[in-house]
Amino acid sequence: MSDDQGTGTAARTPEATVGEPIRVLIVDDHALVREGTRELLLQDPGLAVVATAGSGEEALEALAAHRPDVALVDVNLPSMSGLELARIILSDYPGTRVLVLSAYDDYAYIAEALEVGVGGYLLKTASGKELVDAVRAVVDGVFVLDRQVSKRLVRRREAPAPTVGSLTPRETAVLEQLALGRSNKQIAQELSLGIRTVEGYVSNILAKLGVGSRTEAVTHAISHRLVSTPGHDRRD
Repeated sequence: MSDDQGTGTAARTPEATVGEPIRVLIVDDHALVREGTRELLLQDPGLAVVATAGSGEEALEALAAHRPDVALVDVNLPSMSGLELARIILSDYPGTRVLVLSAYDDYAYIAEALEVGVGGYLLKTASGKELVDAVRAVVDGVFVLDRQVSKRLVRRREAPAPTVGSLTPRETAVLEQLALGRSNKQIAQELSLGIRTVEGYVSNILAKLGVGSRTEAVTHAISHRLVSTPGHDRRD
């Protein structure tokens, strides 16, 4: 983790004076991305990068020390996913907005991010101006969604309703793990799969069941007896 000197550490409050810079924490496991994003944001005098972090653990240390206005979080982090980190931030640091900056436009990621309640989801293909505008927008309470992601969600909404009961045996196994409350990492370990493979299965499950989140998928699966979990026998 690295702190930027000269930006101060006082938390931003509603009573902050007009013109006080927006305080940003950058969380990404690639040093080059952190440095590039930092340099880009610092070109705007209204933004101040108070710290950068390469993992969820480093990010939590920075959050406790700096209480930033915005946490710019990558989805793919070591040991703790960006969305797991987002849940902690939104629970423990209500004054900090979370803006996801990801290379992935997978529906499973997007759906989980929306379920978590992040302030926005932006792809790394966004321009510098789009990123700066997004940081400013989430501070003002405006939800930001990348244009490519938005188009994908619209196409999904307009697509014919999927049929239920078309899950493959492996998708059903993953769904059962979701019903047990397990994370993608835990599912990967339990089923001896790669985490990206699990993410792909989760995305397929959401699409086939016609739901928008993991929670909805589990609720649907239990109510239709599609999974076998303690107290719930799967329909044959």
